[in-house]
Amino acid sequence: MTVTHAYQRLKAKLSGDVRAMEPMARHTSYRIGGPADLFLICDTVADLSEAIEILSEEGIPFVVVGKGTNLLVSDEGYRGAVLTLGKEFKRHAVEGDYVRAGAACVLAYLVQDAFARGLGGLEFAVGVPGTLGGALAMNAGTRDAWIGQVTDSVTLYVPGEGLERVSGRDITWGYRRSGLPERGIIVESVLKLAEADPRRIRLQMEQALDRRKESQPLGIPSAGSVFVNPAGDSAGRLIEAAGLKNTRLGGARVSDVHANFIVNDGGARASDVIGLIRKIQMTVRDRYGIELQPEVRFLGEFAEP
Repeated sequence: MTVTHAYQRLKAKLSGDVRAMEPMARHTSYRIGGPADLFLICDTVADLSEAIEILSEEGIPFVVVGKGTNLLVSDEGYRGAVLTLGKEFKRHAVEGDYVRAGAACVLAYLVQDAFARGLGGLEFAVGVPGTLGGALAMNAGTRDAWIGQVTDSVTLYVPGEGLERVSGRDITWGYRRSGLPERGIIVESVLKLAEADPRRIRLQMEQALDRRKESQPLGIPSAGSVFVNPAGDSAGRLIEAAGLKNTRLGGARVSDVHANFIVNDGGARASDVIGLIRKIQMTVRDRYGIELQPEVRFLGEFAEP
């Protein structure tokens, strides 16, 4: 693996930014994470293709990251390349009831634009952080509504093959998963919305946002829900019932607003968060016989819980 040589090649070929030893704390909602060997902003499909080809030739592993809203990066960082999608992937256009949007579009912007145009279907996503690509990858949503329900198609970049369009009907949408990351890199999607009464849209958005404000620790660095809800139960309820609310390790703390959130109170390290995750898992398993599975993604050199 020759990072220096790869850096030089990438700088010469990519239109987007190429950085070496980039602190990942700058690119995650947790504000936690050591440096990635390489950090690439791919502004075009050509950039993405070129970057993957060079990294493959140099034997350097890579991962694609959006806004890092559900990502915990090791304190030691990542020995590889982090790719993020730039300019070309931040565009969106509304064509009748359809919204064509790049994977790097911030989901909150799409929600607001749909509302401004009297299009319903994205009300559930108000207040959901991150990008459209991230939302599609994990089928973001609530118990009653999720992004897969309004997805007409997704365009993937498949390394070594090129672009592939997948119909929303052919995607296996599940709870907090879609299977899309295993098929390729999400670069664009078409969402099918519907005309609706703007007053109804506003009311539903306000209600959804109020619920989030009441039940989530907004304004404090976190990665959203830490664990997937087990079948027929709530991870937050189990953690609270186990008496773990407000449990602290270093700069990390189990939220006193919602027990399924671990927040960074300031200066938290990835090791602090991992320590709390393991403590929660062991306590809930010992008391209730339930194995909580992380919803947060892990990147870098530490053993996943």
